[in-house]
Amino acid sequence: MGKKTKVAIAIAAAGAAAWAGSKVISKPQKRPDKEALEYEHPIILAHRGGSLIAPENSMTAFKKSAELGVHGFEIDVRLTKDEEIIVFHDEYLDRTTDAAGRVSEMTLAQLKTYDLGYQYINGQQEYEYRGKGAVILTLRELFAEFPQMLINIDMKDSPDTYEGSLIPSKLWRLIEEVGAQNRVVVTSFYDEQIDRFNLYAQNSVALGAGENEVRKAYSAYTSQFGHLYHPRADVFQIPVKSGIFPLDGEGFINFLTNLNVPVHYWTINDIETMERLLRSGAKGIVTDRPDLAISLLSGLE
Repeated sequence: MGKKTKVAIAIAAAGAAAWAGSKVISKPQKRPDKEALEYEHPIILAHRGGSLIAPENSMTAFKKSAELGVHGFEIDVRLTKDEEIIVFHDEYLDRTTDAAGRVSEMTLAQLKTYDLGYQYINGQQEYEYRGKGAVILTLRELFAEFPQMLINIDMKDSPDTYEGSLIPSKLWRLIEEVGAQNRVVVTSFYDEQIDRFNLYAQNSVALGAGENEVRKAYSAYTSQFGHLYHPRADVFQIPVKSGIFPLDGEGFINFLTNLNVPVHYWTINDIETMERLLRSGAKGIVTDRPDLAISLLSGLE
């Protein structure tokens, strides 16, 4: 046996020993139950209220989706100049309103004067909602209008901005004030923002996974050391693919489910993909077409 072969065998043996040792000392730790995520069947979350059935983030969209029977909403929030939390995705107003400008540089009163009905809807309906009273909503207003609805809240402001530094504490205070701890999920693409929020919430609110947490989980799943992964999120809300990496495999879904971490997929607007994901074990579908999703779910029950 040559020297190189002996070295390779020794390295392999050492790796196997390390793996075996880690299995002994590290046991998978399931996430504790959270009331907001206790549901017996898959759920449908209307993305921004259902942005292909009415202007995104408008009360019209939220009400239409609620009437269809969705289980909740997936929303984005931002902070205004006067530190009010509004339901809005973009940093700038241009795409979805009749105005332009940066959200964080305007007061709530200013933002309330703009028409949300300027969004392009379903190709043929771009003028249908203009001048019909579609205005920017506050998160407080959404909580009040839908007191029983699950709301997945994504903090969009970057943590390195002034508004981003404030929104975790502002959000927690509002959730606590209205008593919504058990009907929300709070998340962000920025793991740092989720950590900041949880400094106030102290694990009393269900937390989503930021981009780094998703990468850690997927790396653990594809390695031989998945047993070393301890989730820091209560739910994964993810796309079917991140770069070249597929996130929609049944194995990955089961890996997280076994850790008591349900998986929701966004933004899914075709029935075939919805059905495939649900049959693979997904616990939630985030969609712009809640009408299609509810119809599919009814057929699967």
